[in-house]
Amino acid sequence: MVSTSVGAYDQGKEALKSLSIDDQLGLLWFVYTKMGKSVTPAAPGASGSDIAEGLFNQVKALPHPEQLQVQRDIASNANTQISREYGSLSPETKLAFWYFLAQGMDNGTIIPMPPDYQLPQAGQDLLARIEGMDFQQQIDFLRGAVLVMGAEAAPGSEI
Repeated sequence: MVSTSVGAYDQGKEALKSLSIDDQLGLLWFVYTKMGKSVTPAAPGASGSDIAEGLFNQVKALPHPEQLQVQRDIASNANTQISREYGSLSPETKLAFWYFLAQGMDNGTIIPMPPDYQLPQAGQDLLARIEGMDFQQQIDFLRGAVLVMGAEAAPGSEI
């Protein structure tokens, strides 16, 4: 079972690279909304969920267009303060952050997906693959996917 989890983790680190930044965000949204009942219990229970909620609150305070840009910056490893803050989080805290974003999208505090958004075929295939995994593989896959996002922390006392 360990090799399967490690395999799912490594697959997660590589899988999103084939999608555009917006489609990576779309896939994460579909994962959290379509599979939320099985995936989300691991995220809010993470030891860093208070930290994730603090970062989420920074994003929530921004106007909708800026909220989207922050998500794009994180997914593309842009060197911005919030992306660096995200980059310094543990994998579990990163999962919790995306969970909070998905909840915010559902309740309207975070910019929602466009109503006409369609996940491309490669994203649909990846989503189907994730849905076919057992719970631990899903979490490991997502942990790997969100781990590689965000910029590295700046040297010194800056984030």
